[in-house]
Amino acid sequence: MIRRPGPGPGGAAAGSSPPDPGPTEPVAVEVVVDCDDEVDGPRWAALLSAALGHEGVAPGAEAGLTFVTPSAMADLNREHMGADGPTDVLAFPIDGLDAAGADGPAGPGMVGDVVVCPTVAATAAPTHAGTTDDEVALLVVHGALHLLGHDHAEPDEREVMRARERVLVADLHGPLARDPWDDDDGTDGGAGA
Repeated sequence: MIRRPGPGPGGAAAGSSPPDPGPTEPVAVEVVVDCDDEVDGPRWAALLSAALGHEGVAPGAEAGLTFVTPSAMADLNREHMGADGPTDVLAFPIDGLDAAGADGPAGPGMVGDVVVCPTVAATAAPTHAGTTDDEVALLVVHGALHLLGHDHAEPDEREVMRARERVLVADLHGPLARDPWDDDDGTDGGAGA
């Protein structure tokens, strides 16, 4: 399912082209679709690549993006987070921002793996980002930021992470149908870890 070289398991608006990651070689993203949901793997890989590149990951570094069933996500959530039930996204950093590019002395480094459950995303979308596409875009960006060390456990961390999410989603995906960051309870608004 996921390449595991380290300690953890290893967008554009609808109808438009994937985002342009910029003039340098993008982060290479291996996509695995291990669920029955209809998933546009190349689109979401391009978004993950662009988000990582935008945040300073070396060109040619590698990352994984896997789409799983609720059952598989529940297993990962229990094993790695100690929580019951499926969540929407999990991120497994490996080298993070230290991932070497394609020209690194030992070849490309592995930023890490992002795992998304499209079924959970679709369920959350109407009251979170608005549409399933917007929700998946937000989760891919959220996962990318976790790979690079961002967190949302503390209010100051959450503020920084949300600010980066807003910029990346707006620049690389476009406007969301709803504002997922508008919550009253001070939680992360639905995105997992």
